[in-house]
Amino acid sequence: MSSRVLAVYLKDHFAGATAGVALAQRVAKSNADRSSGQALARVAAEIEGDRETLKQLMAELGVRGSLLKNAGTWAMERLARLKPNGRASGAGSAFHRMHELESLGLGIAGKQALWDALRSVPNAASRVDLDRLEGRARSQREVVERERLALAREALA
Repeated sequence: MSSRVLAVYLKDHFAGATAGVALAQRVAKSNADRSSGQALARVAAEIEGDRETLKQLMAELGVRGSLLKNAGTWAMERLARLKPNGRASGAGSAFHRMHELESLGLGIAGKQALWDALRSVPNAASRVDLDRLEGRARSQREVVERERLALAREALA
């Protein structure tokens, strides 16, 4: 990867992580009353930590975040909340929460792809523990997927 391409790639992922943190926090809050509430709160905290790790890596590599991209993904994340959900009867519905978990799982998969791609960047691979970050993302996806399937049984039955 050229340094310019790497910078764009990292900025894109950082912008996605900005929206991902907001989504993860909302998911944790809306599922706090469920048996998975604590696990989802832990996932949200880890996702926030992963975003900070990415921010630090970018700073070490001399890559500054993009205010425009961050603001754009933040706004899109907020707009996604307005989407009509068919049978859903409000933000607390099982269908709505299932859909949010699906989106969160996709974001975590993107983060896994980032950590994997950074293995090919010597300056990045030597600065962060990519094995630990990728393993943590895998664990986050497992937690999210378990709860998503539980909500699917509720919402789609």
